Amino acid sequence: MHKIQLRRMGGSAGATFPKEFLDEIHADIGDTLFFVKRNGEYVVTPYDPEFEETMAAFEEVRREFRNAFRELAK
Repeated sequence: MHKIQLRRMGGSAGATFPKEFLDEIHADIGDTLFFVKRNGEYVVTPYDPEFEETMAAFEEVRREFRNAFRELAK
């Protein structure tokens, strides 16, 4: 368990994340973190859920038109 305290930063709020936490979620300074609601709970992740959906859609298209992609790659 990691405890993170919110602090006032001007008109916003900020937080400091322990290095161990960032290492666990494979995040680094400058990365964007996403708070995703799954099964009624929030999950903190450096992975963009919209990008995952886009890649899943691409995989479907790639499978459907694999012969066309092979021809285009020549």
